[in-house]
Amino acid sequence: MKRAIQWSTTVALGVLSMLMVLCATTLQAQGWPSKPIRLVVPYAAGGAADTVARALSQRLSESLGQPVVVDNRGGAGGAIGTDITAKAAPDGYTLLLTVGPPHNTFPFFMRNLPFDIQKDFTPIMIVGSAPQAIAVAASLPVNSIRELIDYGKKNPGKLSFGTSGAGSSQHLGGVMLNKAAGIDMLHVPYKGGGPALNDLLGGQIPVGIVILSNVLPQAKAGKVKLLAVLEAQRARAAPDTPTVAEAGVAGFAVPDTWVGMVGPARLPPAIVMAMHGALVKALQASDVRSRLEAAGFEVKSGTPEEFAELLTRSFETYRRITSEAGIKPE
Repeated sequence: MKRAIQWSTTVALGVLSMLMVLCATTLQAQGWPSKPIRLVVPYAAGGAADTVARALSQRLSESLGQPVVVDNRGGAGGAIGTDITAKAAPDGYTLLLTVGPPHNTFPFFMRNLPFDIQKDFTPIMIVGSAPQAIAVAASLPVNSIRELIDYGKKNPGKLSFGTSGAGSSQHLGGVMLNKAAGIDMLHVPYKGGGPALNDLLGGQIPVGIVILSNVLPQAKAGKVKLLAVLEAQRARAAPDTPTVAEAGVAGFAVPDTWVGMVGPARLPPAIVMAMHGALVKALQASDVRSRLEAAGFEVKSGTPEEFAELLTRSFETYRRITSEAGIKPE
């Protein structure tokens, strides 16, 4: 039995080696990459996807031998930049570094999408997860989730929450919190987490539901008050910050938010594997990893197939959650 297992492992490794050689040979024939690679970020500069893209771009450029240029194309909750990638030629020169949600929730929030999230993209790799947080302006007289809920009930119509856009996990989290807590905060969508945080800092919105990595430095500086994270578990970067469930809303949690790279549909397998290898190498670099972890991200990796399975599974999860929350596409 042991010999059979060893033989199977040897065969599997041999097949993998042959596939890698085949991919490399194919890429040499294609000459990829022979020019700069455009890495689209479907949000404004300063957001979570932008932070990850800029942390990775230099290392990717070194591995691939061509510049990897970050191109911020915010708008429509991420749909504009996502559509650019969906319509791009599947030649490996236009890729997307995005966040899910909203990548895997677009159909549940937006009508007449110009792309199909299940058919128009090629998964390459998840690179990390991004915990979500609820923060309030320093001037708002609340210091906990329970106090926020009490304030919302006593002051109906006075609370609004900013997010990176419609269909984001922040938007979904706010809708779920409204329903669970019996309050009515108005959603204010922005073109990315950066602009939402700027208005929270400036006091234009009282509540921000944003990616933890964006708000954590401002919270540490005392410019905003960090109340809780939305997931079922505490974030490694902020271990003293409770979850919403721990802070008083029993059973509340949103699924983990991933950050990952995809390309247009029909992206050649050889290019997928080459970019996947470059991403793995970049994430192994101590400077990249420490930069991302310091910003609040939890670094992850996996195969393109595993990423594809995650996308399919999470799509069905959010279909159920949005249906139960009564959310309709607009």
